[in-house]
Amino acid sequence: MVEKIIDLSDIELVGFLGIENKNINEIESAFPKTKIISRGNKISIKGNKEQLLEVEKIIRSLIIHYDKFGKLDKKIVLNHIKNGFSNEENESIVYGSSGNRIFAKTSNQKKIVELHEKNDLIFVIGPAGTGKTYVSVALGVKALKEKKVKKIIITRPVVEAGENLGFLPGDLQDKIDPYLKPIYDALEDMIPVHKMKKFIENKTIEIAPLAYMRGRTLKNAFILLDEAQNTTDSQLKMFLTRLGQNSKMIVTGDISQIDLTKNQSSGLVDAQNKLKGIKGIGFTFLDSSDVLRHSLVKKILDKYQKSWIILLLTMTQLL
Repeated sequence: MVEKIIDLSDIELVGFLGIENKNINEIESAFPKTKIISRGNKISIKGNKEQLLEVEKIIRSLIIHYDKFGKLDKKIVLNHIKNGFSNEENESIVYGSSGNRIFAKTSNQKKIVELHEKNDLIFVIGPAGTGKTYVSVALGVKALKEKKVKKIIITRPVVEAGENLGFLPGDLQDKIDPYLKPIYDALEDMIPVHKMKKFIENKTIEIAPLAYMRGRTLKNAFILLDEAQNTTDSQLKMFLTRLGQNSKMIVTGDISQIDLTKNQSSGLVDAQNKLKGIKGIGFTFLDSSDVLRHSLVKKILDKYQKSWIILLLTMTQLL
């Protein structure tokens, strides 16, 4: 007789095991040569080696499913016993807090996923509404759920986009939070609120302004810098050199929406010119064809893009 122990430390036991362990009992009924015992936050599987390996595979697939969906019932358990994972699940980046699939929807979004797998640092450049931040956050949540990293660190430069930060009400955190709200919104789509609150409290997920990154070495982490077009050359250099061992970094930005003062150059534009061609660093570019918002957004972006091209051509002729 062989025994295998599976740790359920990060799993809500009642939801996973079911009332009176009914979910586990379904597996045990399907494999009569094995005995499954729940003790504390561990599961012990004993029995025939061949069946034991099959039962372990099913339980581990159910753990992944529960982590993604946050629920488990008899129908799901029986489906995993019979069929295992579907191709649809394999193609997803992660599952949202309501059980919805989150996946790359356009060819350029798929390039983000592919480049992230092959490189430790990638730059994702494109206009608003193309999903660059959302897909990047999903990759971070996936890495955390799969225990490839110990924490997620997400940051943005705090730059006034035509508004005066000093006139916003509240203390410093109150003034900063509006800049970080899109990040919180994306995370809430992917992680149940109670779990996200716990992650933020114990620093498993850290969301902070770029200035808070100075002097740190970010190890065993997924790191995302959003709105990088609003970093200066020195700020972006500071951030990129925070990359530590066993970490992955994504830098996103929209070079058509730079809110820096006229005498400041964008660190993202500078990095695009300096860092291309370095092994381990990937670049991907999104455009209006990747816009997943209202159909008018694509038309608006196309018009502004044409204006940018005309302006650049005019400036070239004047030089």
